[in-house]
Amino acid sequence: MAKLIVSDLHDLEGKKVLIRVDFNVPVKNGVIGDDNRMVAALPTINYVIEHGGKAILFSHLGRIKTEEDKKELTLKPVAQHLADLLNKKVTFVPTTRGKQLEDAIAAMENGDVLLIENTRFEDLDGKKESGNDPELGAYWASLGDVYVNDAFGTAHRSHASNVGIASNMEKEGKQAAAGFLLEKEIKFLGEAVDNPVHPFVAILGGAKVSDKIGVIENLINKADKIIIGGGMTYTFYAAKGIKIGNSLVEEDKIDLAKSLLEKAGDKLVLPVDNVVANKFDNDADSMVVEGDIPDGYMALDIGPKSVAEFKEVLKDAKTVVWNGPMGVFEMPNFAKGTLEVGKFLGELTDATTIVGGGDSTAAVKELGVADKLTHISTGGGASLNYLEGKTLPGIAAVSEK
Repeated sequence: MAKLIVSDLHDLEGKKVLIRVDFNVPVKNGVIGDDNRMVAALPTINYVIEHGGKAILFSHLGRIKTEEDKKELTLKPVAQHLADLLNKKVTFVPTTRGKQLEDAIAAMENGDVLLIENTRFEDLDGKKESGNDPELGAYWASLGDVYVNDAFGTAHRSHASNVGIASNMEKEGKQAAAGFLLEKEIKFLGEAVDNPVHPFVAILGGAKVSDKIGVIENLINKADKIIIGGGMTYTFYAAKGIKIGNSLVEEDKIDLAKSLLEKAGDKLVLPVDNVVANKFDNDADSMVVEGDIPDGYMALDIGPKSVAEFKEVLKDAKTVVWNGPMGVFEMPNFAKGTLEVGKFLGELTDATTIVGGGDSTAAVKELGVADKLTHISTGGGASLNYLEGKTLPGIAAVSEK
């Protein structure tokens, strides 16, 4: 069944619209670094205020473990930045419940925007936000007439500000809808996993096989090819009896890697050469080797032959999903494999190209090809869970049409 979308909510005039956004952005000394997640939420916020709704925004920022964390992780600078993006006043309420918040909401006029303090401030007293405390979810739901979830980044978590509010809204006969960003994520990731146009190629990178097992198992029967890169390559090498030198390996996952190789047959495409170094350092002595990795060396990136082979696999693809770097992307000397893959994806104009995960996303932005891709996912863990075929609580809690 299709989910209710914010654009299905026709009568928003004068309604208090609770919107869960994902403003979990880097903030240093009160300055916002990458504001992509904020920009991604603007269409939903603008839709609500243009239709006369009162936009009441909820977001978390980082993890709150001590009182000290509150100073660093307040959403106050985020509210100021949002005001600049919207070119409109944003009222910031420095609390998550109580009279000050209720009075501020009561004073709102149609088209106003209000941002509540970091929802995870509620985690200091028994993880009320992260643990989906029933009383907190019910309280927040009582503040509004309609709920919109536009935070894909936390859709794989069951929190008071997503599942808690949505379930209470439904109990009270109120609507809980998906925002435009959530709709876009469901559309592109959902189609890639459930109904891809073939050939469908998945590119999976990153350090650990354990992080991607579920994705590989779910995609083995759906993808035409699965390209493997990054640190997890070497657990597969070990499973094949290829020497890995001092490369990263998950010893307890070698048997699992063997069984995945057997199941996948020639669907799994591993690097044929690697850039190896004598230490984990950007300035380490490095060289390209094919096959066995010599003792005293560790693989830190895929080599040029692997890049060429991966491009060959990708060139006729009609659907591509990429999650995870091909090497140690944060070290410039070992970022080439990741950047080459990102650059090539930007050239696949006839394919649906979907990128998720921090390093993969950073690579396509650094290359300036982000706008040539079909979709860049805003949720790392959430997009992985989606690719695993899991039900995401934050999406499940949204009303059906």
